Amino acid sequence: MAEDYKVYLKKFKIAVSIFVGSIVVFGFLVSKIVPEIQRIIEIQEQHKTQTSTLADAERKLQGLKDNIEAKKIENANMVKAFFKPINGGNDTESVISDEFGEILQIIRVNKIKTRSIKYDYDPQDDNFVKNVGNKYHVCRITAEMVGNYSNFENFLRELYKHEHFLEISKIEIVPYQKNKRILLATLQIKLYAQRDPSSVVDTPAPAQTPAEAPAADKPQDIAPAAPEMP
Repeated sequence: MAEDYKVYLKKFKIAVSIFVGSIVVFGFLVSKIVPEIQRIIEIQEQHKTQTSTLADAERKLQGLKDNIEAKKIENANMVKAFFKPINGGNDTESVISDEFGEILQIIRVNKIKTRSIKYDYDPQDDNFVKNVGNKYHVCRITAEMVGNYSNFENFLRELYKHEHFLEISKIEIVPYQKNKRILLATLQIKLYAQRDPSSVVDTPAPAQTPAEAPAADKPQDIAPAAPEMP
């Protein structure tokens, strides 16, 4: 009887040892697995966040691309007409003065003060003057102006939307040293106006002189061919 008890006790101890060992092993595995599970969960959360951020960035990028395309279409469709003088005339100064009156009105509406204005009529470095000067009047205007940020923002927006074709050649804007809210600006623009069609005369191409005759009509000296290199 005592021997049977010892056998059962031994088996019980073995079972307890196995159970305790299993718990220890289980605890060890849990201690290793739980951090990995937590890390995997964190990686999944980070992935979701990054995916959401990437999707937002892609939407913003697409929005910017759409805006750029819309601006391209707007600029392509915005074909501005050349100014046509109401009273006609062949004098560039008088014709351009009518168009510049529109620009002055935009300046006044936006409460910008002009310090000086310089006019350069039909400047010889302008492509219109050089190539089709018999069809268009051109005036390059350089103006020094004073205003604030809001004044110039509205002025430049309206100048860009101006119904007649013009060229903004240069804009320089600096803050006034004694009051940074006041801006000093130098603006250079070119105004264009159509000439009276009745005064347009096509200038014929100059006749060729003998010295300008085509090369095919002139005898040519043929240089001997260079010897081939071995």
